Amino acid sequence: MAPIPLQRDTVQRPGTTCAGHVHGPRLASRTSLPGIPLAPSAARRFVRAALAEWTGIGVPAAVGFSDRLADDAVTVTNELVTNAVVHAGTTVDLVLGLEEEGGDEPSAALVLEVTDHHPARPVSGDEPGADPGPAGAHPGELPDPAEYGRGLQLVATLADSWGITYRTGLKTVWARLPVDDWSAPPAPPDGEALRRGLRAAEILAPAARRTERDDAVWDSRGAPAFLAEASDLLAGQLDEDLVAAIAGQLLVPRLADWCAIWLEAEGGGPAAEPRLARVWHSDETGTEPLRAALEREPLRLPAGVGSGPVSVPVPWPAHPVEEDHGENGADREENGADREENGADREEGRSQGAEGCGVREAASVRAPHPGGRDGAALAFRITAGGRALGTVLVGREGVAQVPEAVASLIEDFVRRLGLAVGAARAYTRQATISRILQRGLLPSKVADIPGVTSSLVYEPSDDGVVGGDFYDIFPCPGDRWCFVLGDVQGSGPEAAVVTGLARPWLRLLSREGFGVGEVLDRLNRLLLDDAMEAAEAAALMVAAAGGRQLHDGTQSRFLSLLYGEVVPLPGGGVRCTVASAGHPLPLLLRPDGSVRPAAEPQVLLGVVEDVAYESQDFDLAPGDTLLCVTDGVTERRSGPLMFDDGDGLARVLAGCAGLPADATAERIRRAVHEFAERPPDDDVALLVLHAD
Repeated sequence: MAPIPLQRDTVQRPGTTCAGHVHGPRLASRTSLPGIPLAPSAARRFVRAALAEWTGIGVPAAVGFSDRLADDAVTVTNELVTNAVVHAGTTVDLVLGLEEEGGDEPSAALVLEVTDHHPARPVSGDEPGADPGPAGAHPGELPDPAEYGRGLQLVATLADSWGITYRTGLKTVWARLPVDDWSAPPAPPDGEALRRGLRAAEILAPAARRTERDDAVWDSRGAPAFLAEASDLLAGQLDEDLVAAIAGQLLVPRLADWCAIWLEAEGGGPAAEPRLARVWHSDETGTEPLRAALEREPLRLPAGVGSGPVSVPVPWPAHPVEEDHGENGADREENGADREENGADREEGRSQGAEGCGVREAASVRAPHPGGRDGAALAFRITAGGRALGTVLVGREGVAQVPEAVASLIEDFVRRLGLAVGAARAYTRQATISRILQRGLLPSKVADIPGVTSSLVYEPSDDGVVGGDFYDIFPCPGDRWCFVLGDVQGSGPEAAVVTGLARPWLRLLSREGFGVGEVLDRLNRLLLDDAMEAAEAAALMVAAAGGRQLHDGTQSRFLSLLYGEVVPLPGGGVRCTVASAGHPLPLLLRPDGSVRPAAEPQVLLGVVEDVAYESQDFDLAPGDTLLCVTDGVTERRSGPLMFDDGDGLARVLAGCAGLPADATAERIRRAVHEFAERPPDDDVALLVLHAD
């Protein structure tokens, strides 16, 4: 089996500098796929369709496209796209390129490029010396394929070479597969044919590509199947622009030749300009002319228009305004009858209120739309909960009107689009409120401790819900510095209220001069008295304001807490005093790689009244490291296993001996993420203190 390359820097790309001459332009087909579970299967169909299309247009190198090469390309694509969707979770850009190299021994190769927009999420094993993901693996040892997956091994085996390229905001994994039985072409392939691309709409759609649209199917089982598929694709999308993009790909070319989607500014008022969120055309060369025509003035439907279709004039002229010669003259005569037939329909559409829509025939557009024919256009208002969210404009070329069954189907589709846009906006509002609230609950800046370098990692599990983890580092009188890492049971408004009470209380008690154990004693009593009832009431009010129904119980919010105090020593290093209340124990790492717990386990805060919390003292000598984590680290799951099973966290920490605080924190964070295929489902927080 070919070894897995462990490089992180940009690897020399095949074909970028060739010993011989590269014959003609680089042939490539590309598409963008949303980061959803359907993306890998869509990518497989894309690759097979691209190879078939290249063979159909007579690309010389296509004679070497064997079934084995096609299967290998599909397998590599599936592995790389799946990896990008699972680990990065962003939109995936896929490029399939064909590179032909001249020279003494001409050759050709398929080059697959899969790009995600989360370069911080590394490909497994792409950095030298990186710890393996599964707990229990030894440093430098590759993970067991039976337990960790064979994706990269498959890529390394099937590809001639592969690598990873990092750019600003992007990470591209590429693989090169040589073409079999290739010979140099006698002449460059047809340039016009090479510019033809594949549309993501037809790749996402399970229906086979066809040149003629069959409108009869929408009267029977075709419509329910389409709406079911649309609901499945649109549901759960949390970004309104992604919703608009998917909607355009579903409408074109199945139901229309082109479409455009405007979205109203949320809370912008009647004077706010709608935003042109998506323009899609069945012929990719028509997208930009269509966009140019539509951007001249936004589509506005009259106030009295409901959710039904409204006939509007097409947004471009049937012909360019310049004098037509030769072939265009014949086109004018051929289309004359079409224009006369469509004239009555356009006048009828205007009488229904189209004149107030802002869609005018843009006489200044020089380029005719693809097909050079008049057509029919319908506008639909996007609504949800009685509120107008935007407008969908769809059009067909060369027809007098859109069939009634198709118009009715699009109307049903737009209703689902409205629900998806409304849900995405509700999530965005909640996420925005959550981020603002989270910033208020966490310190804007942590204090620097003399003689100690600190590093913090905080990753909420869900951007739309306030997490229960919190941290703090702050100075106190008497040349003391205190640090806190806590975790409130649950999440959301109730946990946020407890966090908002606990952190200020801790600062107040610490600055009053109480010892570490005494601070926890008093905080425990505060959590059990009337202040806890006030927190519950405030949480219910916050939930009611957001329209979310919570339980009406009065149980206390339990709080696990690691609290410590640091005092610099005259000879270097610091004296630490720590106490753990139901929290994962801090780990002390010595320069020789030995690791031991630095505190004793004690009961959670907010559970039992008569508790006397005790603290432990130790010295953090120069070179020593103290690691503090929340249960989002120790209880990170991969099937039945947890990250800290068998002292897994201690083993990973032992491999960090000699590393500074930032490098130690990053090593632990990566190990937590790589322990399982799925992203963490709990907040991840860790604090590293390294004595200089």
